[in-house]
Amino acid sequence: MGQSFLENILNLTLILSLTSFLVSGNYETCSGIVPMRYRNDKISIMDFGGVGDGVTLNTKAFRGAIFRIEHLRRRGGTVLYLPPGVYLTEAFNLTSHMTLYLARGAVIKATTSTGNWPLIPPLPSYGRGRERPGGRYMSFIHGDGLHDVIITGENGTIDGQGEVWWNMWRQRTLQFTRPNLIELINSRGIIISNVIFKDSPFWNIHPVYCRNVVIHHVTILAPADSPNTDGIDPDSSSHVCIEDSYISVGDDLVAVKSGWDQYGIAFGRPSHDITIRRIVGSSPFAGIAVGSETSGGIMGVYVEHLNLFNMGVGIHVKTNTGRGGVIRNISVSNVYMENVRTGIKIAGDVGDHPDENYNPNALPNVKGIKMKDVWGEKVTQPGLIRGLKKAPFTDICLSNINLHGPIGPRYTPWKCSDVSGSSFKVSPWPCAEMTSEHQSGACSTSF
Repeated sequence: MGQSFLENILNLTLILSLTSFLVSGNYETCSGIVPMRYRNDKISIMDFGGVGDGVTLNTKAFRGAIFRIEHLRRRGGTVLYLPPGVYLTEAFNLTSHMTLYLARGAVIKATTSTGNWPLIPPLPSYGRGRERPGGRYMSFIHGDGLHDVIITGENGTIDGQGEVWWNMWRQRTLQFTRPNLIELINSRGIIISNVIFKDSPFWNIHPVYCRNVVIHHVTILAPADSPNTDGIDPDSSSHVCIEDSYISVGDDLVAVKSGWDQYGIAFGRPSHDITIRRIVGSSPFAGIAVGSETSGGIMGVYVEHLNLFNMGVGIHVKTNTGRGGVIRNISVSNVYMENVRTGIKIAGDVGDHPDENYNPNALPNVKGIKMKDVWGEKVTQPGLIRGLKKAPFTDICLSNINLHGPIGPRYTPWKCSDVSGSSFKVSPWPCAEMTSEHQSGACSTSF
């Protein structure tokens, strides 16, 4: 698939997504969270021996250029420029006060040699690798304790060449958890924009323990059958904005997380103040997910203006016994979905556990989820809300929801249990647990 074709997809879907909002004049951006910084100092990967032939290994060139940025410490930082070409490289670390700039036609391509891929310790909020016990493979592009980092360009590509990793997962030969495409830990002041990400070995973009992060105008691609290739996963992070992007992957498009069972509870770092808007995409899993790793708590997630096609689940809030944590003040509005298995799913029995030492009495507290102005066509099941008997979900509001299903035996009605809330202008009419036909109760406060 050519890059120009990918750019056409992004441009078309963003035009479709933005037209109605521009007409109404209600177009917001998150540019103020992290202002784009202009840097006077610029270097090229070619200055450090870079060769963009797709064959030569450029690891030394990347590490040498970033070492120069880190140690010369130019006032205002430095741009590392990649001209058109395909730059094969092993994993590498970024540094603070830098811009990684990919020109049109520039590709950073991960080596498929996995034998000497660096290992790093597990995240403390997970206690082990997400897939395998012990450590985990370092992300392809990595950073820890950074600030003022920009990854941008002219829709150049970062290619994880993930198929070798997907096959190891399928064949159950993985020794450690697969690498993310990009992971930034304990970092702040991050911008990621105008780059194509493709074929990540595992999750694509993973800001964890971060604050002040803006991700916009990106394209993220992986085959629908690629395992666990989440698009963007803000994790125990705050003041994150994700907007104006196209995502088509093998798992959730965007998943907000905050740690795994007893490790996430002990670490106690919530995700909060997360904005997600104007996303277009498709996946066999969820469009927007909260969870399932929610043990540090997730509060203040604002989702709006989505266009979702060929999805497993449109909007999915997912947690489990043993998670603990609070899920509160989740707001979703202005969503269109088409050809979706389940439109809205809020469930307390989703996700596995890191080990047998989790506390089954650590129950999640799910309260204050509001969804309005959701329209769907070819939705097999409009909704499923399944709380926990010992911890029912409360204060759930559904307002102006229209999810139309196929005619015939494939259609499944709403199903609910251990939940209380209100419904207002919902079609087809949901469960008896969502009691009110009037805008009252959980729906009484505008949002």
